[in-house]
Amino acid sequence: MLKELNNKKTILREQSEESKNKRNDLNAQASVLASKRNELNKRTKDHINEAQDYKKLRDENNEMVKEQKAQRDEINAKANAIFSKAEAIRKDHNLDGPSIHDIRKDIDRLEFSQQTEVMTTSKERELVSKITELQKLYKSKKVQIDGNTELKTLLEEAQAIRDEASTFHTALSDYAQKAQESHDKMIATFKEADTVRAESDKAHKDFVKVQEEADEHHKKFIAAQKEMRDIDKEIRKLRKTDTVTRRDSVRADAKKDAEDIFDKFKSGEKLTMENLMTLQKSGLL
Repeated sequence: MLKELNNKKTILREQSEESKNKRNDLNAQASVLASKRNELNKRTKDHINEAQDYKKLRDENNEMVKEQKAQRDEINAKANAIFSKAEAIRKDHNLDGPSIHDIRKDIDRLEFSQQTEVMTTSKERELVSKITELQKLYKSKKVQIDGNTELKTLLEEAQAIRDEASTFHTALSDYAQKAQESHDKMIATFKEADTVRAESDKAHKDFVKVQEEADEHHKKFIAAQKEMRDIDKEIRKLRKTDTVTRRDSVRADAKKDAEDIFDKFKSGEKLTMENLMTLQKSGLL
């Protein structure tokens, strides 16, 4: 029985050591995965914070777009009102037809085509003819406008206001571009955060799996340790029982030897010093 218990304890000790080593290896792997997960979580948070900063910039620029648009529209409304007065004066003085501003734009457009486009001789002559006609019309309109002080003043005032409005429009376009750039960066950064978060989720999933496996080996280690302690208790009990049995057996043998010696003593046989000491120990003498 004692031998069987010792053999079982040896097997349990090997199993316990194996479970402990596997547990320690898995805990080390779990620690690495936890560090990786934590680093990825930090990167995800950094990306989200960065994206939020871009969102704030986008919203600020969009607010500026609204402000610039409101001011541009307000100034354009003033210019339109003045242009309406100018239009009424033109009609009153029979100055109908395209405005001097539109004529100038047509001349500039045609002159640009003449300078940049390749065309036949007849086509170029036709273009030059149109430009000449428009230039005459422009001069005629200018003379008419210059001769009407009120109309000239209104058109100059309206154009000045339009020029002021254009500065707000330019600023509006700049803010709109900045808002779009911030928006694009925000979207890209949020996508990067999603990518890193997916990596973090996988690292956490792997961590949980490895940690659970480590916990199972730890339970096996604890169970083996407990069973070994129970076996040690059984071994101590058996050894104690064997010791008592052997001691009782020795005492019985000693008592029997003493009784045999005492019987010899009673029959008159001569006893040795050892025999006398045996009788003395047994209490028979």
